[in-house]
Amino acid sequence: MPAEDRPVRNGNGTPAAAEGPARRPRRRSAETRAAREQVDEIFRQWQTERPDIDPTPVRIYGLIGQIHLQATAFIDDVLAPYGLVRGTYDVLTALRRAGAPYCLTPKVLSRHLLLSGAGLTSRLNKLEDLHLVARLPEPSDRRTVRIQLTAAGEDVINEVIPVVFAAQAARLEPLGDDGRQRLLERLNELADAIALLGSRQTGAAPAPDAD
Repeated sequence: MPAEDRPVRNGNGTPAAAEGPARRPRRRSAETRAAREQVDEIFRQWQTERPDIDPTPVRIYGLIGQIHLQATAFIDDVLAPYGLVRGTYDVLTALRRAGAPYCLTPKVLSRHLLLSGAGLTSRLNKLEDLHLVARLPEPSDRRTVRIQLTAAGEDVINEVIPVVFAAQAARLEPLGDDGRQRLLERLNELADAIALLGSRQTGAAPAPDAD
């Protein structure tokens, strides 16, 4: 690997990017209430304010939304020593999953990440500043470029992926194997039901399975 592509390391072996964002301070207890408690409060408020409407869906969709926010927060905490956040991490993992030479066009990246062109450009600019990705000219079309992991980017994402997966697994551990499998099955059922209803309303075919 060329020396200029290797991530600069600190004395403790962590990437130099760790000098950037610091870990978030521990939030106050009022701000770290369990997602269930926050959603239950919203549910009770709707029961009081609109007793003529069944607010049960609020509990389900609200809980999913709160879990997403909390998951993003703890993943950001895990990524902070590497100078990354969830958004930039997602770009790196999309490139890494693509396989060698870890290269995709912006159009394909946007589709994988469900991002607008402007949203992707912002993330790419940050990663390029960290020397983790490079924009390369597309030989067959001068109007576009390819986005490729640098050697430094490959090193960083290979180090970060197991750390993030371990943090996610730790929060699923209390469910046990059976609980995790049941949760996955029910979430798949919900995702299928939402996709089917959406396709009926728009007249479009259901979306293909994820890559």
